[in-house]
Amino acid sequence: MDSKEPITLTRECEVITIPDGARGVLPAGAHVRLMQRLGGSYTVSDSRGALYRIASKDADALGLSATGEESAGESKPFSEKLVWDELKKVFDPEIPVNIVDLGLVYSCDIKPLEQGGHRIDIRMSMTAPGCGMGNVIKGDVESRLAHLPAVSEVHVEVTFDPPWGPARMSEAAKLQLGLDADYGASPASLPLYPK
Repeated sequence: MDSKEPITLTRECEVITIPDGARGVLPAGAHVRLMQRLGGSYTVSDSRGALYRIASKDADALGLSATGEESAGESKPFSEKLVWDELKKVFDPEIPVNIVDLGLVYSCDIKPLEQGGHRIDIRMSMTAPGCGMGNVIKGDVESRLAHLPAVSEVHVEVTFDPPWGPARMSEAAKLQLGLDADYGASPASLPLYPK
C-alpha cells in the first residue's frame, strides 16, 4: 500500500502515540497515511503529522488483513537462531529497521531450566534514554519470545549503560537508512519519519 494514499478508519481504533507511548483512540472516519508496516504493527500519520502505532489485531480498521507474524515462530523447533529470528521481527515504530540491526540488543542469554523449557534474558537499550516507546518495544520482545516453543520465562532489561549510538548499527541498517558506514552522529539525527 502506498503511504501517499489516505486511509479512512472504518471503526474506532486503539493506538499508541509516537513518540510518547501514550495510549489513545482514533475515531471511525479519521484519515491516516500508512508510514510503516513492520513487525506485526502499523505506523500511521494523521493530517497534522502526528504518528500512531496500530496493532495487527486492528488491521481491519485500516482495511487491511492482519500480518500473521505473531505466531510465526510457534511451529518451529526451539533454537538460538529462532530466538534471534524473532528479535529481528521487532521494530521501533519510527525507524524501519529491526532492533537487532539497530544494535539495540546488547545480549541474549538462553538457559535450560531444570523443570523444562528455557529462560531467555535479554539486555537491550533504546535509541534515546527518554524514549516513550521503550515499554512498548520491551513488551514486543517479551511477547514474541514468550510465544516460542519451549520458552518458560522471558526477562528483558532495558539499560543505557553503555549508551546506544549509531555505531552499534549493522552495515545493512546503515545502508537501509542511507547512512555512511562511518556514521557516528547522535541518535537525535537518525532519519526518522517526519513529526
